[in-house]
Amino acid sequence: PADVRDVAALPDPVGEVVRGSTLPNGIDLRQVRVPLGVVGIIYEARPNVTVDAAALCLKSGNAVLLRGSSSAYASNTALVGVLRDAVGGSGLPADAVQLVPGESRDSVRELMRARGLVDVLIPRGGASLIRTVVEESTVPVIETGTGNCHVYVDAQTDLDMAVEILVNSKAQRPSVCNAAETLLVHQDVAADFLPRALDALAEAGVTVHGDERVREYAEGSKATVVAAVPEDWETEYLSYDIAAAVVESLDAAVAHIRLWSSGHTEAIVTTSQAAARRFTQLVDSTTVAVNASTRFTDGGQFGFGAEIGISTQKLHARGPMGLPELTSTKYIVTGDGHIR
Repeated sequence: PADVRDVAALPDPVGEVVRGSTLPNGIDLRQVRVPLGVVGIIYEARPNVTVDAAALCLKSGNAVLLRGSSSAYASNTALVGVLRDAVGGSGLPADAVQLVPGESRDSVRELMRARGLVDVLIPRGGASLIRTVVEESTVPVIETGTGNCHVYVDAQTDLDMAVEILVNSKAQRPSVCNAAETLLVHQDVAADFLPRALDALAEAGVTVHGDERVREYAEGSKATVVAAVPEDWETEYLSYDIAAAVVESLDAAVAHIRLWSSGHTEAIVTTSQAAARRFTQLVDSTTVAVNASTRFTDGGQFGFGAEIGISTQKLHARGPMGLPELTSTKYIVTGDGHIR
């Protein structure tokens, strides 16, 4: 695949000097990137993850244990067979890429308990899978989170651009974690924006779960608008559905996002530099987009070649994880007979 070729062409992160200096006592100190070691990937469906994960782990000097879903076991077995042949043919140990045997949950449980043998686990999939791995694993976990992503349309905005960004964020590919799940509209622009936005969403086949004010603007629209319930604000639909609300201010939008967001990606559409600055300062998600679709939060789009996942945690790695995020560091201390 093209993503694998892109990864192969990227610089090798291993050995990169993160920082270094000569200390006052003459010791040379360098912090360099090193592989994490043995990386376990637990994921659902999508056999393309098998190839992407293997390529990224190999390029960053790691061995990888792959545990895909049982529904894709045959496909993953075939893909790993091809990968192992290619790895062995390149002079590397074929066992650097392995498929965890078995289709039952017992094999997943064994992988999660392999502390001391596996250095880190990375789950990719739905909220239930991620929660299970985080809560039950004794192996350290890099948590890739769900995507309850928001698009906020500010009081000062380009209406045409706002409609295009909204529809792209929601409907271009609704089943992925960087698709928008909630629309927030400033009350000062709601009367002009919402009738156009609701029609555009209707043309894209999107059902809107709107608050009372959104439903008022739906009168005469061809949109399918249903009453929003509290659960809608926290839902990652992964379908042609979106929650929508009118907010009184930018700060109210930020408060809503802080309460309900999964910390993945939020976007603001605005012509005000001050509003864009305040939004990017106050919103604490892995990615904050200004006048751009939420769909750009992606390793390939960011120039990483591919991604191992999108981390919504704050330790070690955050956001789309490329090659550097699959490394740790060590310090190299070089002296000339120095003693303390």
